[in-house]
Amino acid sequence: MEKYALWSLSLIVLTLVSCSSDAGVESVADEFSVKFDLPQMVDVTKGGEYVFMVENGEAPVASDVFILESGEGISYICPFVNISNESFTVMIPAECETGYYKVYLKRNDRKRQIGQIYLSVGEKLNLTVDAGTTVYGRVASEEGGIKGVVVSDGVEVAETDEDGIYQLKSDKKWGYVFISIPSGYEVSSDGVLPQFFQRLKANAGVPERQDFTLTKVSGQDTYKVLMLGDMHLANRTADLSQFSDFTADLNNYRSAHPGEKMYAIALGDMTWDLYWYSNNFAIPEYLNTINKQVKDLQIFHTIGNHDYDYKAVNDFDAESKYINYIAPVYYSFNIGKIHYVVIDDIDCDSYDGTTSRNYEKRISPEQLSWLAKDLAYVDKSTPLVVVMHAQLFYPSESDGFKVDHDVTNTAQFLNLLKGYKVNIVTGHTHMNFNVTPESPVTQGQEIYEHNTGAICASWWWSDYLTPGIHISLDGTPGGYAIWDVSGTKLQWIYKATGTSEDYQFRSYDLNKVHFSLADVPQMPSNISATVKNKYMQYVNAYPENSDNEVLINIWNWNPAWTLTVTDEKGNNLVPEAVWAYDPLHVAAVSVKRFNSASLSSTPNFITEKFPHFFKVKAGDADTDLTITVKDEFGHTWTEEMQRPKEFTTDAYKLK
Repeated sequence: MEKYALWSLSLIVLTLVSCSSDAGVESVADEFSVKFDLPQMVDVTKGGEYVFMVENGEAPVASDVFILESGEGISYICPFVNISNESFTVMIPAECETGYYKVYLKRNDRKRQIGQIYLSVGEKLNLTVDAGTTVYGRVASEEGGIKGVVVSDGVEVAETDEDGIYQLKSDKKWGYVFISIPSGYEVSSDGVLPQFFQRLKANAGVPERQDFTLTKVSGQDTYKVLMLGDMHLANRTADLSQFSDFTADLNNYRSAHPGEKMYAIALGDMTWDLYWYSNNFAIPEYLNTINKQVKDLQIFHTIGNHDYDYKAVNDFDAESKYINYIAPVYYSFNIGKIHYVVIDDIDCDSYDGTTSRNYEKRISPEQLSWLAKDLAYVDKSTPLVVVMHAQLFYPSESDGFKVDHDVTNTAQFLNLLKGYKVNIVTGHTHMNFNVTPESPVTQGQEIYEHNTGAICASWWWSDYLTPGIHISLDGTPGGYAIWDVSGTKLQWIYKATGTSEDYQFRSYDLNKVHFSLADVPQMPSNISATVKNKYMQYVNAYPENSDNEVLINIWNWNPAWTLTVTDEKGNNLVPEAVWAYDPLHVAAVSVKRFNSASLSSTPNFITEKFPHFFKVKAGDADTDLTITVKDEFGHTWTEEMQRPKEFTTDAYKLK
């Protein structure tokens, strides 16, 4: 067996003493001094041998016993194959699996722990390790090595050969190595977490072996991906109870589609960093919660700005807990004919260890370099789905959409994507909007951004304040997106928690919608003009009137959708696209947040003015309407709107 230059820790088994029977005088009973290099980790073949180097000629003796003890407390005796003054060889029992072991040496009735070692146990590789290689291994399934699997340490990228073997000249900055799961294969799971990465065990200059075992699967040309936006679990505002409503909905949806292959991608902000310490609810508690409620579903994760440790003072340290518990912060994988890329677009290098959390929406140059290497293995004909937490673009009343990221790095990012058909999926805003390739902001590239609504909606506040109303700042119901993949074709739909996919818009009879200062009697009379005016924006938007206007909120709207409105006489009414405040969110959240005697500043989580709204004008207050919405895939949804239509929060609760 080949032995490589490994970092080692020189350990000495100290001289043992015992008490003699003469007047308690202490004397040496057995000279037990052994010196040898105990490596940090070793690569061995199953049932193979390993050579330890002796120091100063102080080798074990043939009657000694070399013992490995696993983390489960199981001891394995490793027989000596040979012993010399320079080295000794032991046979590693075939029962030993990869993992950490305590090392003991036993002489007669004396047993002492020498230290700890990590064994990487695998099949013998037909490999000569290249000079400078620090990470290598084999990617295989039951059928043998898999050729062409892309492997990376987050900096360097390599591809497996015909035997499934890879080599990386890694500095081990990130402390892991991961594979871009190839099409037609899956990895094992730790709860909901797919295990597509291995944590490195040895120091930077030490070569180590990390193997990957995959399972070959069929049916990946047709599957679903569930896009799970911001969860913000923190054990507050009854969020855990509301979250169980979401997981019940998710599980019911999966049960209603038996036999269909499904995966999921979390879009970031699974946790809420402010409550990691004050409420003792952090990443481990999130994992414990979701693993109890969701079974047999692999969820690939994206890091969000609230999944960083705000007590850190740089980006690397701030994301270390996420990496330790969940996964690398950027990576890629393949399912069927689609290449998925997960990006970390939150830069926390300006963190100062306080709750100020001064981050930037930015893709680091290191990631851009890695992405270029990753895409070098992806044909331009392969559709890309790029997932990151924060939105790349954002709606603008004057310009349609604007770049909402670091401008320089965004230009470099878009340049890397040229020639590909790209769907970018983001979260962060807790609202819903779509940017299509026709928008000038995409600069003529075939890029589509889907900013997906949040599972937690308004940070779980709406249902907490107004039971039965789970709604985001733009009126999007709390929920998640469902993507159907067939070959290279993608379809998507947004699903509200607690209802079917047929719930795609909401209508308001504005004759019945009215807000005033009378709705907030507890607001202090001496509140600042700034705070009062913030509330007055809702009053001014919805004064008491009878203009016979109807407002329609179509939260997943894009320019390929159509809206048709006819009145009861068959007349076509022409919809006007408008920016608006969603009245239901105003009533369920904003009014209740402003209606507080302790109010001193503008409250959080209040209603935002947003596009994806339309107005039509009816002939009179009693005219009924037929509202029909159709998406780009031919799905059609219709409401027979009977007017007058009352406006109360009870009337809009999801049944």
